[in-house]
Amino acid sequence: NGTRCVLSSSSEFPEGFFTPQERKDGGIVIYFIIILYMFLAVSIVCDDYFLPSLEIISECLGLSQDVAGATFMAAGSSAPELVTAFLGAFVTKGDIGVSTILGSAIYNLLGISAACGLFSSVVSRLSCWPLFRDCLAYTISAAAVLAMISDNRIYWYESASLLLIYGCYILVLCFDIKINQYLMKKFSPCCTCFTKAMEENAEQQPLVGWRDESGPLIRQQSRTDSGIFQDELDYSHLSTSLHGLDEISEADHPNVFTMPEADMKRILWVLSLPIITLLYLTIPDCRRQFWRNWFMVTFLISAAWISAITYILVWMVTIAGETLGIPESVMGLTLLAAGTSVPDTVASVLVARKGNGDMAMSNIVGSNVFDMLCLGIPWFIKSAFITTSGPIEVSSSGLTYTAISLICSVGFIFLAVHLNGWKIDKKLGIICLVLYLVFTVLSILYELGIIGNNPTRVCGN
Repeated sequence: NGTRCVLSSSSEFPEGFFTPQERKDGGIVIYFIIILYMFLAVSIVCDDYFLPSLEIISECLGLSQDVAGATFMAAGSSAPELVTAFLGAFVTKGDIGVSTILGSAIYNLLGISAACGLFSSVVSRLSCWPLFRDCLAYTISAAAVLAMISDNRIYWYESASLLLIYGCYILVLCFDIKINQYLMKKFSPCCTCFTKAMEENAEQQPLVGWRDESGPLIRQQSRTDSGIFQDELDYSHLSTSLHGLDEISEADHPNVFTMPEADMKRILWVLSLPIITLLYLTIPDCRRQFWRNWFMVTFLISAAWISAITYILVWMVTIAGETLGIPESVMGLTLLAAGTSVPDTVASVLVARKGNGDMAMSNIVGSNVFDMLCLGIPWFIKSAFITTSGPIEVSSSGLTYTAISLICSVGFIFLAVHLNGWKIDKKLGIICLVLYLVFTVLSILYELGIIGNNPTRVCGN
């Protein structure tokens, strides 16, 4: 009858704490409590350890905020996807399904953009070049992946081409400021308005340090003053802000065990005290002067914690979805896509609330580019060194719909930002939320076989 059989998502995780009947009798409440606690835990890791370490890395390398967002921030917050890709290639032997690629990609582009706009009280200005650069890189990498799986086979040279594409992307980022200046001169008639908007933003938008809103306000510089290669007198966007933060940190950062004054924050602090203590004992706090030179250790350990927390979160969401009777295809496109992208969501919203719009958007799109690399690494290792006798077999059903949806989502986010005057605000958040809901509904209808010709069922059912 043409119905496609897909493996249950729960088959990739250990069994739950309760039997299916116990979960239906009330045990599912425990799963929801754990889900909420994992959301709280990942926000603490990002806010207290991951983002501060990213700031210091950016300062040491002289990275502009968009380059930092597209590289280190994207790699760290996408660590769960890299772990999942390795598990899928070497442990569970899972195929690349439509719901996995489509759900995560569209959520990252539209869902996180909506969250940044709706949950940020600061209006952040955006630059034209970083968004165009990242969207173009993502479109090329997505097209490469789709072309590879069109014949249901992955050869070693195809997976190596993904690594080459990402290498070219990093090379472009290394010379990002020079390319940006060249394009501004070349296409000055159409880019004048963007340059003017950035200059206005430099006059109006202050950049303050992490978690220290009472500190001195540091004026933003124009993006043309920032770059990965900088002269002695030419400080990058983030370096300038951190130059001011150094003065604040001389008095050392407040202890994580200091109880907040607000009642609601005090309740959350008490509830999160176990995870705060665990993180304090396992991750060096690079915000404190004593641990400042350990920032790379902080970055790596916090990324590992983010992966572990996300794994538990997705595990709990999967079992809760099965208990509630949510179809597998719907789970992949909604709850699981959002669950695996929780670190990206939290990190992007936090930096957007600080006014770093370019970093937030570069993380959103850069994470998708890194996700394609996440597929390339395990594919290359497996095809070149393990299964050398032949190509890797994958599933590519729904390829046409996937290609159209990915290209449309990239085009829509770029168009929405342009029509909104190159800024992140609540208006952009509402537009992205509506677009995300439309794409998700159409994708669910396609996966369920209501539209198109792609009916699916869970194997064994």
